[in-house]
Amino acid sequence: MIHYKNVVIAELCLKTLVCLKSRGGFSTKIHIAVDALGNPLRLLLTAGQRHDSPQAAALLEDFVPQALIADKGYDSDALIESVIAKGIEAVIPPKKNRLVQREYDQHLYRERHLIECFINKIKHYRRVFSRFEKLSKNYLGFLSFVSALVWLR
Repeated sequence: MIHYKNVVIAELCLKTLVCLKSRGGFSTKIHIAVDALGNPLRLLLTAGQRHDSPQAAALLEDFVPQALIADKGYDSDALIESVIAKGIEAVIPPKKNRLVQREYDQHLYRERHLIECFINKIKHYRRVFSRFEKLSKNYLGFLSFVSALVWLR
């Protein structure tokens, strides 16, 4: 929770970190959902060539945040419509190639630094950034272990 001007705003940040064997070689995207304090809630792995926005539904499953903060990779009409239909504020900057640029809360978007800080914390573990595991289930298991260590700090 973030206490902002006496209003409690629960938010969910989404981020993709590129690091599975895909068409172009070893590239894995780590899709991460964190709470308003920067603590990890859910991790997903996809191949590097997969697009970001279809993974948002799996990241949002069973969560009811007040705001969804994500980067431009998650900007799609289908995602934004489904998020708004659930009563969640979509704080996603529009891509530059959009014909109609839509507005977003730039002040609230600054809170996305929490996910960047979490990514920075997990990069301190050599097995995460070196990607010693060749199987995605082993890699996801170690990411979950590191996420638990971050929670315990």
